[in-house]
Amino acid sequence: MTRTDHAHPRFQLRLVADKEIVLGPGKIDLLEAIDRHGSIAAACRDMGLSYKKAWQLIDTMNRHCLTPVVNTATGGSSRGGATLTPLGRELIVHYRRLAASLADHPDAEALKRALSPTPSTDGS
Repeated sequence: MTRTDHAHPRFQLRLVADKEIVLGPGKIDLLEAIDRHGSIAAACRDMGLSYKKAWQLIDTMNRHCLTPVVNTATGGSSRGGATLTPLGRELIVHYRRLAASLADHPDAEALKRALSPTPSTDGS
């Protein structure tokens, strides 16, 4: 899972709809972990995320997207599993590409340069 590094300012891209974050760095990290492990439970273990929270994140994405982002198979003798749908994979590609272009954008660099190297702690 990608951890936030507050010592090095960077932008975090989020797509918001109906006051909900449909896509952001955590949801994209979850999709990548599911793709890597073929399992929501294994993705949760890898990320240190609860299974319930993962399902909440998946549900938010599924409710706002045209089609589901994750396919699941129930347990039983085949042990179940999860795979990304084509849309789930597309979301990762587009999100990572857009985040990279934002990080390299001259305006983004200018905004980061405007930050103080040691933020004020007096609330101003």
